[in-house]
Amino acid sequence: MIRKSIYSLDAYTPGEQPAIKNIIKLNTNENPYPPSPLVVEAISKVSVSDLRLYPDPVCTEARRIAAILHGCSPDNIFFGNGSDEVLRLAIDVFVEHGGLAGGFVPGYSLYPVLAAIHESRWRAWPLPQPGTLGACADEICKERECPSLFVIINPNAPTSTAFSRAEIGEFASKYPGVVLVDEAYSDFSDSGSMADMALTHPNIFVCRTLSKSYSLAGMRVGYLVGSAEIVSAFYKVKDSYNMDRFSQAAACAALTDQNWMRANCRRIRSTRGRIALELISRGWNVPESQTNFLWAEPPSGVRAEFVMGELRKSGIIVRHFPEALTRSRLRITVGTDSQMDEFLSVLDSIASV
Repeated sequence: MIRKSIYSLDAYTPGEQPAIKNIIKLNTNENPYPPSPLVVEAISKVSVSDLRLYPDPVCTEARRIAAILHGCSPDNIFFGNGSDEVLRLAIDVFVEHGGLAGGFVPGYSLYPVLAAIHESRWRAWPLPQPGTLGACADEICKERECPSLFVIINPNAPTSTAFSRAEIGEFASKYPGVVLVDEAYSDFSDSGSMADMALTHPNIFVCRTLSKSYSLAGMRVGYLVGSAEIVSAFYKVKDSYNMDRFSQAAACAALTDQNWMRANCRRIRSTRGRIALELISRGWNVPESQTNFLWAEPPSGVRAEFVMGELRKSGIIVRHFPEALTRSRLRITVGTDSQMDEFLSVLDSIASV
């Protein structure tokens, strides 16, 4: 009864959401600060009696606000049930069954799962160093078959590094297919969003989320910015009512309060820089981060799995990816200053054992 491809599917494993209280949760890149007070106010105003009615199927008001934010038409905006829905629909829209999608490794491990569910193929290329993305496009285009959809996470997860605007534009100008720029972490980067490029490059579209910088991981809101042609294709294949009334109200309020979001991002960036220096002083290898997490390798001779386990004993949870390219490092979400001070204190106690 179940499709053969589903039987053999290795499902995506989301980050742990433990039920234990009083832990310091640094494993899923959630924002440690609450969303804008306007979000709370907007949700409280949703009429309970209206819950018997379907929500707006095309998120009219949220699209209007996002369009103002990005200087475009609402026809250039699509809202989804989290950015994961946007990513799933991108496979539906751009990749034929049995076709090829691609991206870089290490990267977001959901992409190949989405391709497999669609019964399409996924191919990954080694993540190029910043400054070499254009040359990488040349090499990919030499292949016998180019992916019809190529995903670039910018800034990248889990490495926390970023490509420049010029590099993204160069890659897209050379690439014969469609380029999806996944911007889950762009609000924490120096360059910010590249959504404007999606309005001038016909084969670029940008996927954004309100889970990270807007502190709305629990509401499941994501959106894309792209050409009207791309957006109309997404509306053909989405669920009829893919965003509920609460999510739409929260999205409108959060996008309206840019000052709140930016202030929280500044706090996280400041803490990120301080903790990176503290780790480096303790012998850790920590590349410069453009995200709300640190991609950190323990000192020589200390295994990342060991550190993760010892942190967990003290109620601090971080993320470890056991694959060959990533097993030597931990992904550490930036929490509040007090949380990160406790993290450092526990690290020091581990080192003294």
